Amino acid sequence: MARKLALVLRHAPEKFDLEMDINGWIDLRDTVTKFKDSNRRQHWLRPHHLRAISETDPKGRYEVRGNMIRATYGHTVEIELDLPTTDIPDSLYYPCDSAEAENLLEVGLNPGDRAHVHLSANIRAAAEAGRVHRDDPTIIEVDTARMVATGETIWHAGVTVFLTENVPGEYLDIVGADDPELSLLRESWQEQE
Repeated sequence: MARKLALVLRHAPEKFDLEMDINGWIDLRDTVTKFKDSNRRQHWLRPHHLRAISETDPKGRYEVRGNMIRATYGHTVEIELDLPTTDIPDSLYYPCDSAEAENLLEVGLNPGDRAHVHLSANIRAAAEAGRVHRDDPTIIEVDTARMVATGETIWHAGVTVFLTENVPGEYLDIVGADDPELSLLRESWQEQE
């Protein structure tokens, strides 16, 4: 169910003939109806089930307001964010492959196939996000205090997720391998293997 919800709210509402507004909102009841129509075994599905997915998601991927639902980040469809831009931490973090880290310091961070660059609230969250794609991600620190001071916009999208259009290289620095938090994470990864 969560994968189908992510597909509709982040990437392809048209696959279920659903209309998304400019801010990424889709009618919750229409979503339930289309999901039920596409799979008869989901005849039991009700709006409160999708609300529960939204409310219990540990990363805050989804938001429900009234009878509308949307993804808070991860879009490949173009939307206009109306997310909070206040209380942005002074530093945020981005995981990458060690082979690309130095290059990113020069060229900066761009969204790639997503609509926005995703940044994490702390080293742990960035490392966990990076572990999805690589065994030992390098973590880049983003000086968001300077970015905000120069007029760049950063949105708070999920529990530990922040978004921006891009990050110029001048705001980036590699978190050292001797960083205590990163060292502890690496030790725990080795123990898990």
